[in-house]
Amino acid sequence: MLVPNVITLLAICAGLTAIRLSIEGRMELAVAAIVFAAILDGIDGRVARMIKGQSKFGAELDSLADFVNFGVAPGLMLYFWQLHELNNGGWIAAMVFAISGGLRLARFNATIDDPNKPAFAANYFTGVPAPMGAILAMLPIYVAFLGMPKPPATLTAAYTLLIAFLMVSRLPVFSGKTVRMRVPPEMVLPVFVSVIFFIALLIGYPWYILSIGSVLYLLSLPLGWKSYRDHERAAVQASAPAEAAPADAAAPAFPPAAGAEPDERPSRLN
Repeated sequence: MLVPNVITLLAICAGLTAIRLSIEGRMELAVAAIVFAAILDGIDGRVARMIKGQSKFGAELDSLADFVNFGVAPGLMLYFWQLHELNNGGWIAAMVFAISGGLRLARFNATIDDPNKPAFAANYFTGVPAPMGAILAMLPIYVAFLGMPKPPATLTAAYTLLIAFLMVSRLPVFSGKTVRMRVPPEMVLPVFVSVIFFIALLIGYPWYILSIGSVLYLLSLPLGWKSYRDHERAAVQASAPAEAAPADAAAPAFPPAAGAEPDERPSRLN
């Protein structure tokens, strides 16, 4: 129980440090701190399941960390970076993003044990998850760090509100949580090398990797929606024969003889 909670606390420290760095104008380090917090967020749950250290306390602490790291921190970072140029309008955009992150997490906690969810729904999130929403929201910052002109503040505010909407929407998004992490023995070394290669790319070319990854993720959202609808349609078709069977059983055992005159009496007299 202790190890996953320590990882979560480290993630909170990274998120709070990102806020401080953004206030001081060290935005590159602030973004790195949020990315580090997102990596820790992906690790703590898997570690807890691996060592069978899940607990109610850990789940609540993780939700608090996600709200701070992926709701409050990115909203403030965007405000200090550019949204302050819009005065109250920029603050509203940052505040809506932070609140959307909190609402997204509250809905996730409230529906995680919903017995009415179909089995295939475990493969999908409802709305963009908070860590990914934070990474996506900072796309204008990545683009600016690539040497491109800084987008207008109104465009950054509109994009921030779009990501906030995607987080609280009902859009089905691939979760990846049901993907098995077991790797065949013959693939251990190639997978290990691939992970090291990706980390090296992220360290050497962070703004290219984050920009490309964010754009690809946004483009993949319609695919998740289509996949969910296909599963939903297949489930409805599979349940249709079972529902049709009682209706067939209710048919009369002896249909009227051919040529018999129809009975025109009111149904209450039949």
